[in-house]
Amino acid sequence: MIYHTIYITMLILLSFMLLACLIRAVRGPLIADRLVAVNMMGTMVMVIIAVLALMLKEGYLVDICLIYAMISFLAVVVLSKVYIGIYEEKHHQKESHINDTIKEEMSDGNP
Repeated sequence: MIYHTIYITMLILLSFMLLACLIRAVRGPLIADRLVAVNMMGTMVMVIIAVLALMLKEGYLVDICLIYAMISFLAVVVLSKVYIGIYEEKHHQKESHINDTIKEEMSDGNP
């Protein structure tokens, strides 16, 4: 009976923490903050599933937790790769804009 109360308390606490991470993922000022928040949300969902597996005494939920861990890891890797691609594209556009500006100044005869 005491374990059931502890499990419920942990689930409530984790759900509030999950909500806080969701807010950080939406409002994060940096992309890195959003990536960390998404990763943390995945970790918390895995812990919630593990607590449910203990509370309900269902072993198959641990298997679901492991599958979710793999999917969450792949999601963070894909999001990081997309972010790196966008960052590099913006960086190359900025460099090409600077090079174009320098070439225009050189052709105008202004040193």
